[in-house]
Amino acid sequence: MNVIRAMLVAAALAVPLSGFVSVLAQDRQSAAPATQSGSAPKSAAHTRSASRAVAAGGLIQQIRIEGAQRVEPGTIESYMLVQPGDPFDPDRIDRSLKTLYATGLFSDVSLTRQGNTLVVKVVENPVINRIAFEGNHKLSDDQLRADLQLRPHGVFTAAAAEADRQHILDLYAKKGRYDAHVDPKLIHLANNEVDVVFEINEGETTLTSKIVFVGNQAFDESRLREVIASRQQAWFRLLSSSDEYDPDRVKYDKELLRRFYLKNGYVDFEVKNATAELSPDRKSFVLTFTLSEGERYRVGKVSVDSQLHKLNGDDLLPDVQLETDDWYDGDAVERSVNLITRDVQARGYPFVEVKPRISRNKAKHIVDLVFIVGDGPRVYVERIDIQGNTRTEDKVIRRQFAFAEGDAFSADTAKTTRQRLQDLGYFSNVNVTPSPGSAPDKAIITTAVQEKSTGELSLGGGYSTDAGALLDVGIKEKNLLGTGVQANANAVLAQYQNSIDLSLTDPYFLDRNLVAGVDLFYVDINDFFVAQYSERRGGVAFRLGYDFNEHIRQSLNYTFVDRDVYNVYEGYPYLQGPAFIGPVLVPEHYALFGGTSYYIRAQANWTTLSQFGQTFTVDYRDSPTNPHAGWLARLGVDAAGAGGSSAFIRTKVDGQAFIPLDAFTGNSDWGISLSAGAGQLFNLGQNEQFIDRFFLGGDNLRGFLPGGAGPHDAFTGDALGGRFIYTQSTELHFPLPVSPDLGVSGRAFVDVGGLVGANFENGRCPGSGYPLSYFGIPTNAGSVCPPISSNYNYAPRLGAGVGVSWQTPFGLINIDVAPFVIKQPQDQTELIRFGFGTRF
Repeated sequence: MNVIRAMLVAAALAVPLSGFVSVLAQDRQSAAPATQSGSAPKSAAHTRSASRAVAAGGLIQQIRIEGAQRVEPGTIESYMLVQPGDPFDPDRIDRSLKTLYATGLFSDVSLTRQGNTLVVKVVENPVINRIAFEGNHKLSDDQLRADLQLRPHGVFTAAAAEADRQHILDLYAKKGRYDAHVDPKLIHLANNEVDVVFEINEGETTLTSKIVFVGNQAFDESRLREVIASRQQAWFRLLSSSDEYDPDRVKYDKELLRRFYLKNGYVDFEVKNATAELSPDRKSFVLTFTLSEGERYRVGKVSVDSQLHKLNGDDLLPDVQLETDDWYDGDAVERSVNLITRDVQARGYPFVEVKPRISRNKAKHIVDLVFIVGDGPRVYVERIDIQGNTRTEDKVIRRQFAFAEGDAFSADTAKTTRQRLQDLGYFSNVNVTPSPGSAPDKAIITTAVQEKSTGELSLGGGYSTDAGALLDVGIKEKNLLGTGVQANANAVLAQYQNSIDLSLTDPYFLDRNLVAGVDLFYVDINDFFVAQYSERRGGVAFRLGYDFNEHIRQSLNYTFVDRDVYNVYEGYPYLQGPAFIGPVLVPEHYALFGGTSYYIRAQANWTTLSQFGQTFTVDYRDSPTNPHAGWLARLGVDAAGAGGSSAFIRTKVDGQAFIPLDAFTGNSDWGISLSAGAGQLFNLGQNEQFIDRFFLGGDNLRGFLPGGAGPHDAFTGDALGGRFIYTQSTELHFPLPVSPDLGVSGRAFVDVGGLVGANFENGRCPGSGYPLSYFGIPTNAGSVCPPISSNYNYAPRLGAGVGVSWQTPFGLINIDVAPFVIKQPQDQTELIRFGFGTRF
C-alpha cells in the first residue's frame, strides 16, 4: 500500500484536506464503549463562506451560476427556492443556501446580489478516484471497504469521511482494539479528483484487566467469574480471545449470570448494571457487574394443569424434573417444559403449548409451580424453502428437518431442525423462520444457511506411553462435493507404531437412515510392551449402521485383514537347573535363552482374517463426547471363519454409568463414572491366533503395562493374551484448586480386571526348544510345551491412583499415576501413564 501511495504522490501534489483534515488530525480519538466517561469526538462541520446580506426589494431578473464544473447550472437552480421573476426575499435565499449545502455536492456556497442579478458561487466537492488503506493487518481491505459511505467515482464530503472513520474504529472495537487510530488523508489529482487514504494504526488488543462483582453474597467473585464468558487477562490465555473486551460478550454474560442464579433458586435475581471503564492508557478495561441476588426459594406445590381433552395432568407429572422442597432450578423448569411437550405430542396432540407459571410466597421463600398444558396454534407446513446453500445439496439439508411438508409445525421442531443443521458443521449460520402461507393455518418455512469451509488439513505431534513420540498428518473433508459424504486420510509416524488410514463415510446411505462406510488401513506395531515381536496388518473394512431411535443403534461390519507377526527372536541354548513343568520335575537341562515365547514363534507368519461383526448399543448419556449423566450399554459379537486362517466367535459386553454430584457440591465438575466389561473368545475347531485374543493392561487396567496382566510364558515372560477377560473401573472426577480457564481437571480411579485362558496345543509342542538335553545328553525333547503362568488364575488384578487431564491450546494432556497395585506373579506394572497429542 505504501508503494501505491508513493506512486500517487509522485504523480500528483499531496495537499492537506482544508478544514476537515486539520480538525481530524487534532482529534485522533478511538472508539470507546458507551460506558466510558467522556464523549466521542464530534464530526467536522461545513463552514459557509461569508456572504453580504442580500437586500430585499425588487425582482430577480437573472440567476448567474459561477464555479460549476461537473454540475449543470440548471441542476443547481432546481435546488433553489427562488427563480427569476421572484422577489428578493432574504429568508428564501438563505434557505436556498442551506439546500445547496445539503446536496453534498459542494464544499462552499455563497449567494450575493449584483443589481437585479442573484450570483451563486459554488466550490464543488472533489470526485473520489479510489479509496485505499494503510497500516491494516487484522482487517482486510475488503472488510474495511464493505460498508463505507464514500465510494470510488462518488462525491467526497467531509461528513461522509468522518462517518467512515468512525465506522472503521467501530470495526476495530469489535476486534477488541479500542486503541486504534484512523486518519483520512486526501491526495489531490487533476480535474478535481482525489484519492482517499485511511491511515490506520491498529494499536494493541484491549484486554479485560479485572472483573468485579458488586452485591453478591451467595457466591464469591471467583465462582461468578467461572460463570460468565468474559475472562480476566492471564498469561495462559495466549491463544484465547476470552480476555478481550467485547460489548456483545458482556450482554451474554448478563444472561449467563441470570441463568446461573435461577438454576440455584434465586428467583428475584437481577443484574442491575454492567459497566466497562477504560483505563487512561486505553490498554484495558475493568468490568463491573452490579447484582441484586434476592432470596433463595424452594419448590412448594408442583402440578400439571392439562386443558386438553382426555388428558389428565397427573399423567404428565413424571416429566417434571423438580419435586417439593427442592431448590428452585430454572434449567429444570425448561427441561420439564420440553419433556412435557414431547410426551403430549407422542400421545397424539401435535399442537401443544406448555407454559410454566410460578407463584412466589416471599414470606416463606417458596415457589409453587404449575405447568399449564393447552392447545398451541394449529399451523401446518405448506412449503419448505432453502436459501444460501451454494455448495451443499438440498437433500442433505432437507433430511435434517424434524418435519416435512404437510406436517404440524411447532417452535420445538424448528429448534430441533436448527440444532441438527448446526451440528452438521457445514454452516456458519442457520436460521429457520416461519412466514404466513396461503391460509391462516399454513406456514412457509424458510431455512437460510451460510456455508463455511468444511475441509481440514492437520499436522500434529505428541507422545504416548504406547506409541512413543509421534507425528500425525491428516486431511479431512466433512462435506465432499456438497453431498454430505465424509472423506478422511490420516497417517501416523511414531516410535513404536506407524499407520495409514483412508476412510469414506456416507451418513445417509441410499438416502435412508443408514450410515455406510469403507476403510483401507495399514498398521505396523512394535509390541515390545507385550512380547518380543512386531506386528503389521493391512486390510479393508466395510461398515453399516442404523439408528432405531435417538438412543438405540446397531452397526454391522465386515473386515478382511492380511497380518504378519515378525521380528521374533529364536534365542540361544543355556543350562537350566531342575524345574517343574506342571507336575513333572525336569532335571538339569539345556533350553533356549532370551528368545521370544515358543507360542509366538509358532505363529510367526502371514495369516488372514475374514471377520463379520455387529455391535448393539443403547445410549442414554447426556452427551456423546463429554458425558456427565446417564448410561450406555453395548453388546458386540465377532465371527471369523468364512475364509481366512482363523475361525472363532468373540463376544464382548460393556457398559458405562455417569453419576453427577452437582446436587451435593453445587459444581458440575464433580461426578462419578462407572464402567465394566467382559469378553469371551470361542475357537471353532482350531487354535486361534494369539493376536486375536484379549489383552489386559494399559488403557483397560491402569497400573500395568499393555498386556502386562494375565497369562505369560513362564520362561520368557511374554504376554500371551487370554480367551476370557473382565474389567471394572470406578472414577471420581473433581476440579482442581486452579482457575477453570486452565482446563485442568483431576480424577481418582480404581481399576480391576482379570484375564485367563491362554493354553495352546495339549501335550507336546514340536520345535519348542525346551528342553534341548538332559545332563548334556541331546534329546528329542525340544518339544515340551513351556509352562504358562496365571493360565487359570481368575484372581483380580487391581490398580489405583490419581490422574490429571489438561486441555491445553496445543492438545489434551493425560497423566495417570497408579502407585497402588495388586498383581500376580510375572505381571508387569507401570507407575505412570502419559499421553499428549495436538492437531493444528
